[in-house]
Amino acid sequence: MGKAVKSFRDKVVIATKFGFLDGDSTKGLDSSPARIRKVVENSLKFLQTDYIDLFYQHRVDPNVPIEEVAGTVRDLIAEGKVKHFGLSEAGVESIGKAHAVQPVTALQSEYSLFFREPEQVILPALEELGIGFVPFSPLGKGFLTGAINESTTFDKNDFRNIVPRFSEENRKANQTLVDLLKAIAAEKEATPAQIALAWLLAQKTFIAPIPGTTKLHRLQENVGGAAVILTNADLEKIELAASKITIQGERYPQHLQNRVGK
Repeated sequence: MGKAVKSFRDKVVIATKFGFLDGDSTKGLDSSPARIRKVVENSLKFLQTDYIDLFYQHRVDPNVPIEEVAGTVRDLIAEGKVKHFGLSEAGVESIGKAHAVQPVTALQSEYSLFFREPEQVILPALEELGIGFVPFSPLGKGFLTGAINESTTFDKNDFRNIVPRFSEENRKANQTLVDLLKAIAAEKEATPAQIALAWLLAQKTFIAPIPGTTKLHRLQENVGGAAVILTNADLEKIELAASKITIQGERYPQHLQNRVGK
């Protein structure tokens, strides 16, 4: 990526993360100051850049005080190696403690019509503190595109194979939400994915969703979601219909639940 953007580096925002032992998510967490600094140096080298625009802690590390993490990033900002500090899947308490040491620019956590828990306390806290929100999986790990149903089979290495929400039974039960998006999409001459993204953008002005894809036409489709305008009447219609739908299944398997919302 560093090679790809080198000629127009000042026109892009590069975000990367730290927080895993040896950079391997299967080995556990490590947000020690030494690890943070190692990641920065590696990132600057591999991305062929002099600075990282947005440096996220991947998950809150219970073994390292969040104030120490924020302090380390504050020092890196002072050194010019990092421009902005971000958190991922952090809870309100951690956000507040970190923000008091080094202002947090953005929180990256899951949020979509398929997972609305951030609306309870996270969004109000971010709004109060002036922190941006970067929802990952804004298309519900692909479910809200309408391309997944109860008969879909995933590659053996696909993470969704161990996600309770993606069991065959739960995919069938949750199809009602996709049917709602398809109905709205037909009215707007858009796709279900575009409606899902437009809904997110309509929630708060400080939201910047990051849908992932490996296909160019899907990237173009996702970008098109920003041009879809949902009126207040549209949003009320979606809200009313969605309020009658109970999403089945947890978004993470049990052994990963302890890494989020801390």
